[in-house]
Amino acid sequence: MSKDKKALDSLNVNHSQTEELGDDHISTSAKTPLRDDAFDLSDSEKIEVIEGHFAEIMKTLGLDLNDESLSGTPYRVAKMYVKEIFHGLNPKNRPDAKKFGNKYEYGDMVVVKNINVTSFCEHHFLPFIGKAHVAYYSTGKVIGLSKINRVVDYYARRPQVQERLTLQIADELQKSLESDDVAVFIESKHFCVSTRGIQDRESSTVTTEYRGKFRDEMTQQRFIDYIRAETAM
Repeated sequence: MSKDKKALDSLNVNHSQTEELGDDHISTSAKTPLRDDAFDLSDSEKIEVIEGHFAEIMKTLGLDLNDESLSGTPYRVAKMYVKEIFHGLNPKNRPDAKKFGNKYEYGDMVVVKNINVTSFCEHHFLPFIGKAHVAYYSTGKVIGLSKINRVVDYYARRPQVQERLTLQIADELQKSLESDDVAVFIESKHFCVSTRGIQDRESSTVTTEYRGKFRDEMTQQRFIDYIRAETAM
């Protein structure tokens, strides 16, 4: 038995079960599954390890890494994984959402809409791309509007499922704002649906999380109306 086969067997992989779980986009936890030693390696060490493994993947596919166009691909992919598309895994990159007193006593709904979402499905490592819309009521504290965009991007930049992403954004905003009255609405298109499997390029996925005042149907409708409203910029 080869070393690679032994390593695969040690994972106790049930391929039929993993195919079903992945195609159904099932999540096992509201928290991102991380090992206890997830951050023992530095970013540069992770890049080096991933570079070696990705080179092996390319070789297994039959690609010639001596070709000038391909020779740097393992490093580029490794750097992209660690520094860009999965940088939200590292808590050191968590945005500092400083709170400020609501001195002007604004008490109505605050809505930040059309926030770009770029994330990667944890089942196939293919992107899902869309928009997030966030709202809250202040209970005496506010955070800078750009920090809301950064919170969304931070949790999106990790292997994800959309339902978990929605909950993680809501949890972070609730904590940062010290308010139970938060709402998150995400609509996105999943490349693992459009480029493989059913290959449906038209469907999109909507997930929502309503807390506090937003559990009231009229308040929810106001939020949705704001999302749908055409705004001249």
